[in-house]
Amino acid sequence: MATGFAQWGNDLYTGRRSYDIVGRRRTWYLISAVLVAISGILLIVPGLNPGIEFRGGSEFVVSGIDTTDQQLATDTVLAVAPEEVPRVTTVGGSSLRIQTAELTSDEVTEVTNGLIAAFDVDGDQVTSTFIGPTWGQDVSEKAVTGLVVFLLFVSVVMTVYFRNWRMAAAAMLALFHDLILTVGVYAAIGWEVTPATVIGFLTILGYSIYDTVVVFDKVRENTADVLDQTRFTYAERANLAVNQTLVRSINTSVVALLPVASILIVGAFILGAGTLRDIALALFVGMFVGTFSSVFLATPLEVTLREREPRIREHTAKVLAARAGVTGADGETVAVAPRAAAALRPGSHLGTAAQPKRKGR
Repeated sequence: MATGFAQWGNDLYTGRRSYDIVGRRRTWYLISAVLVAISGILLIVPGLNPGIEFRGGSEFVVSGIDTTDQQLATDTVLAVAPEEVPRVTTVGGSSLRIQTAELTSDEVTEVTNGLIAAFDVDGDQVTSTFIGPTWGQDVSEKAVTGLVVFLLFVSVVMTVYFRNWRMAAAAMLALFHDLILTVGVYAAIGWEVTPATVIGFLTILGYSIYDTVVVFDKVRENTADVLDQTRFTYAERANLAVNQTLVRSINTSVVALLPVASILIVGAFILGAGTLRDIALALFVGMFVGTFSSVFLATPLEVTLREREPRIREHTAKVLAARAGVTGADGETVAVAPRAAAALRPGSHLGTAAQPKRKGR
């Protein structure tokens, strides 16, 4: 099996085997647009579930208990504050975390004593803390500032490195795509958004841009002299680059996702809700989506932007005309294969090539 995978990768690199990823870019655009639309809806209904760090409130942790009956904790809080519906979460196998809105000092004392009596534990096994919403607001503002600075810096560096703003623009669109889908998954699952989640969101941007830069570097290498030949179009040479880096993208993603998946399973099902779960989910979804965008979205977007350039559009028309055999060696019109003729029609995915010209009689 390993030999077969290696041979498959070698065939992709040499061009003996190829997948028309760039040529089918409208399909990938449609899939991405649908996923982004679904994520946008989920961000409205039901919306994100902000953690206590962002909304503020009181938090109680009962540790070392024999039973993790969440209803017992809920009833204890309601007995003190009937209008308050607490959020109760199991932490590990012997602890409960109870979060409420801001309570008065007397209510905090009553809830603490109630939890001690309900779970039959010592006083030092119940802790209470108050978290103000300003702390979460400060984290959010710094996260947004960091995101803006990151995007501006990456845009400038990519434009200078590739000497082409279109690659930077395509990479930025892919990054926004990854971020929106990852946040949408969080909204769909309903897990709390904590500072660890925000850190995870920012981390996946670095992974996604790294994968995209590797593919773009191969695109630049393959298309450096594309205008000096008439065998392949810019889109075809870019598609070869995507195929040549496909195995590398798969291998990198698998190697990265396996440990993150392990952390996610440990954080979610063994240790219970916590920092590990929050950051691991963001990383897992972001890395998976980032792999998709670097292969199926970033390069196709770059090709779409490049084909708007007159010289690339003219070169594409020239290559297709030569390949279809529009004009013979003696200047006479020759037959054009049906598929080649279709490719020459305006609006085709290979470009806006001009119609073949017939020799006047």
